[in-house]
Amino acid sequence: MINEMEVRLLSFINKDELVCLTQDLIRIDSVIRPTTGNTEAGVVRFIADWIRKELGVEPLIEEVVLKRENIIVTIDSGQPGPCLMFEGHTDVVSEGNPDLWQHDPFEGKIEDGKIYGRGSCDMKAGLAVNLLTVKAMLKSGVEYKGRMRLGLVCDEEDMMLGIQDYIKKGHADDVDACLVPEPEENQLCLSMKGALRAIVKVKGKMAHGAMPLTGINTSIRMARIILAFETFEKAEMERCGKDEFLGWPSVTFTVVQSPPPGEPTQLNVMPAESMAYVDIRTIPGQNHEQVKGQLQEILNRLAADDPDFHAQIEFIADKPVVSMEKDEPIVMIAAEAYTDITGKEPVYNGVPGATDGTFLRYLKGIPCLVNGPGPRHVPHQTDEYVEIEEMFESLQIYLLSTLRFLNRPASE
Repeated sequence: MINEMEVRLLSFINKDELVCLTQDLIRIDSVIRPTTGNTEAGVVRFIADWIRKELGVEPLIEEVVLKRENIIVTIDSGQPGPCLMFEGHTDVVSEGNPDLWQHDPFEGKIEDGKIYGRGSCDMKAGLAVNLLTVKAMLKSGVEYKGRMRLGLVCDEEDMMLGIQDYIKKGHADDVDACLVPEPEENQLCLSMKGALRAIVKVKGKMAHGAMPLTGINTSIRMARIILAFETFEKAEMERCGKDEFLGWPSVTFTVVQSPPPGEPTQLNVMPAESMAYVDIRTIPGQNHEQVKGQLQEILNRLAADDPDFHAQIEFIADKPVVSMEKDEPIVMIAAEAYTDITGKEPVYNGVPGATDGTFLRYLKGIPCLVNGPGPRHVPHQTDEYVEIEEMFESLQIYLLSTLRFLNRPASE
């Protein structure tokens, strides 16, 4: 039940401000483009200026790597209490071929109650929800205890360097819980898939395309690896089953190149090397060290059957499966807020991938609830969008969750 103070708090937000802020963020290209040097820097400058103007505080800006920065803001009530963190990432994935979009990926166009654009749901709408939650808490004058902390970081879409730097520098040391508004249709996600990322390289011998027997064809041997890894994936699916929230484990070849980048390609030349990126997603019941060993063993078996087979696998990222229970205070409070705002029972789920919350949970033990606006299966696709009504619903849920979490009795 929403009380009088909460009604007053909710009156300090409006849909138009949320929409405009989300559009402003979408219109700033924060795709990482090595060829032009574009990074999240433009969004960081915009958010920093917004914080100075709207919150009246000076944000802490920390460089993680060149032109890639984290934004940290702590708002202290002056009363002892918990620290609630609002996490978000400022980078977005490439828009790909813009000609395949029906809407300009950086226009932020509104159509049929949806805002379209690259990063609209993943996760510039979430950034706007975070910022306006903190603004409403400050401007409404409601009393609360403890601290609110914004942690808006770089590089989530790649190696998650931003959140690792944030943790390394101690910004998560006093955090009691974290809200992560990644696009999950406002469902309450209690778990996140694990992730292993690997590079597979196959070496052979260059030859003329008309005389392939004078060389060693790396493409054929890479194809054998792909098929063998697919067999392993199916065996793991059968062994582990489908997790209630996370679904199936997977082994996905996302990039296959022969020859590797930087080497010239010619139709009549059989390359001496092939390279592939593999995105491995895990669920409970899978041990990452065992998975690594099993994939290496596949290469060993293929080599035993072929004297010309020379391949290696390098694991470049390792993010474990993380989860929490429904009785965590932040989960129980968010579930109640969801019902009070929507009139419906909350839906519990799991994140189909890893998030920055993975590191906060794994390294620091922080309960991280992922429950932001946006369709779960639209991120990274053309014509990405977020529904305006769902965004506003998310903002209301975040506001109630924040006030109730910070003001909950110490005994809880």
